[in-house]
Amino acid sequence: MGAPKAGLEWHGSTLLRRVTGLVARGVDGTVVVVRASGQALPALPSAVEVVDDVEEGRGPLQGIATGLEALAGRYDSAFVCSTDLPFLHPAFVRRVTRALDGDVALPVVRGFRQPLAAAYRTALAGRARALLAQDRDRAGFLLEGAQVAVLDEAALLSDSRLQRADPGLTSVDGVNDPAEYDAARSRPAPEVEVQRFGVLAGSGSTRVRAATLGAAAEAVGLVLDRHLLAAVDGDAVVRDLETPLAQGDVVTFLSADAGG
Repeated sequence: MGAPKAGLEWHGSTLLRRVTGLVARGVDGTVVVVRASGQALPALPSAVEVVDDVEEGRGPLQGIATGLEALAGRYDSAFVCSTDLPFLHPAFVRRVTRALDGDVALPVVRGFRQPLAAAYRTALAGRARALLAQDRDRAGFLLEGAQVAVLDEAALLSDSRLQRADPGLTSVDGVNDPAEYDAARSRPAPEVEVQRFGVLAGSGSTRVRAATLGAAAEAVGLVLDRHLLAAVDGDAVVRDLETPLAQGDVVTFLSADAGG
């Protein structure tokens, strides 16, 4: 790519900030980023945990093992994905994690398995370490002998929210080289609905294209400050301008002074 993927610009944010934010919206627990020891990362929310790989150059399975170890003891399962999935939708994350019954919930999209957009039991960390000790460092080796729930396109899209928001399952579309990054970056930003209430000028509903909360506010002429509250799809109030938005989101703005 010519530069680390994590720091690539993405509509006013970075690729890593976007992906961690989308995952956070799709899970109920902590988001962990696994990096090479000492690797510089773009700014992330304080709630995101960063852990270092104990070894470098061992491929995705090394990262999976490290991430699962970091969460083991706190959570039974984890959604695992790569950094380069800018179209990942929180509805995709939720659909995959809900399907986890055995060891792994594995999406298969366009005929390809997606082990880096899948859900795993954190107890698999030990098996991953054992495989690495045998120099079997491909992520696919972790699936051998495991109880795997395969989610084909029909199974994934049986979720009505995912069907509406991401019918083409672009959630798994990565950016592996400069051409793919440029093509992905040129796609339109997600279409979201902005609702304004209270004393805000132009109160009502508007559809805009925006990849972040800040871009949505700007699109309707608002400035995010202490006088303005915002929520995405009815979740907790947020003020981080880089909070990522996904197709079909409803962004609500309300004056903090409303109601006294």
